[in-house]
Amino acid sequence: MKADVFVGGFSYSLGDRRQSLHAAAQGGLLVSPEDALGSGGFEWHHVCATDTSSYDLALRAVTQIDRDVGAVDAIIYATCIPENSNAVGRAAFENSRDVRDLMQFPASLLQSELGIMGPVFGLDQQACTGMLGAIRLARSLVLSEPEFKRVLCVTADRFPEGARYEQAYNLISDGAAACVVSEAPAEFRILACHQITNGSQVAASDEETLGSYFAQSCETIKACLGKAGLSIDDIDWIVPQNTQRDAWRVLCSLLDFPFEKVCLDSLPEVGHVISADNVINLTQLLSRGAAETGQRLLLPMAGYGSNWQCVALERSAT
Repeated sequence: MKADVFVGGFSYSLGDRRQSLHAAAQGGLLVSPEDALGSGGFEWHHVCATDTSSYDLALRAVTQIDRDVGAVDAIIYATCIPENSNAVGRAAFENSRDVRDLMQFPASLLQSELGIMGPVFGLDQQACTGMLGAIRLARSLVLSEPEFKRVLCVTADRFPEGARYEQAYNLISDGAAACVVSEAPAEFRILACHQITNGSQVAASDEETLGSYFAQSCETIKACLGKAGLSIDDIDWIVPQNTQRDAWRVLCSLLDFPFEKVCLDSLPEVGHVISADNVINLTQLLSRGAAETGQRLLLPMAGYGSNWQCVALERSAT
């Protein structure tokens, strides 16, 4: 069996229109008072134009990867919102009444666009943890099936027209992210992955979600560390989802981890980009040269369902 699996080639794209938190409040896109989100670190978010689909976001993200994505052996395409797993929207079905119009799969379109010959896998029902789930499944494919040497992981979501752009006290952006999991060395070696799903919370309110967030996040992180044979003292950076800064201060106190080593660089500019935050913050960390060879990172994420996932990485010399 192959010993190591790597991940790299991180990229992302955002909705077309950059809008301030104040404009979102004035436009009726929030649930909470504006200052409640502002004090949490949110300043801007990005919203798709009416004619921009989640597939458009995915294609933009993938075409920005700085390596040959046409040479990958498979695609894992994750979506959070179910309607984003259909590239043409529901209007075509309502006109035709033909269910084929509900199965215009964006992963298949992406495969055709890129000239990829390998299989595609759709991943959903993992909410905001979908990208980490895609990385985990890609790693398993590379480890277990010799024909899979490079797997393209993509996540893309946009909110439907008329939606509020706040969920669980977070300002939301439309966006996508992509990366490549491979047996060949890349920016990071994957050390471990872990997931927890608590289906009893599938219909939990924001208050109930917040109530379980800290305990389940800590449990997921500690389980991932255990799989990697590490302790929290071995971790140099946590690269999380973009959520209220105070939430991460609480988590850091529970984990005994310094808050200044939590990379929330993109939070003010992009808010919470559904399943893409880990990738976006990781690109920010790399761009400022802060992730040094041999350093270890944790990428945790929580999502509805309720789902929690965490991936442990080690910075490669590549």
